[in-house]
Amino acid sequence: MSSRRGRPRSANADTAILEATRAALGELGWSKLTMGDVATRAGVAKTTLYRRWTAKSELVVDAVAVLFDELELPDRGSLAADVEGVVLQFAALLERPETKTALMAVIAESTRDEALRTRIRASIVDRQKRLVLLGRERAQARGELPREPDAAKAARTADLIFDVIAGAVVHRTLVSAEPVDQEWARTFTALLLDGLAAAQS
Repeated sequence: MSSRRGRPRSANADTAILEATRAALGELGWSKLTMGDVATRAGVAKTTLYRRWTAKSELVVDAVAVLFDELELPDRGSLAADVEGVVLQFAALLERPETKTALMAVIAESTRDEALRTRIRASIVDRQKRLVLLGRERAQARGELPREPDAAKAARTADLIFDVIAGAVVHRTLVSAEPVDQEWARTFTALLLDGLAAAQS
């Protein structure tokens, strides 16, 4: 049996590397995490990491982005129920040690690294706006929200909704260190939807 030469990118290797990154973050923290440690844990050569990620910060952003891609917006029958569901999912994700450590670390680093801020926006923020767009589309189909014929205004509204939800949940869980339970999610959702209705009237 002949073996193929060359070094094609392996999805399995990527998965192992990102899992190793999250595990190392949880055990070592940002300051002690090294590319060499991740390579050892993942069972790959350090050069393999550097072909994919040029810096530790890029690697950590992608390791976190994979976790955020787990978020879903199941159709629970109403806009309020959909929002409550994704808020609780998001909060649970932020409570995971590897998510909390990684997110806080890359946000801190991004305050002095414009390229890292851009990567965070592209890999995490922009990708997760899909949940807002899907929720709004469902709500419009149900007649819960009006259609917005102005595409630019609709995009600004989607950005605002995302910022309000993400900002509130991140602050509650990571800054205030308070629980996001069913009651909080319900109260927050009511406040959000009342404000959204007023903004679109």
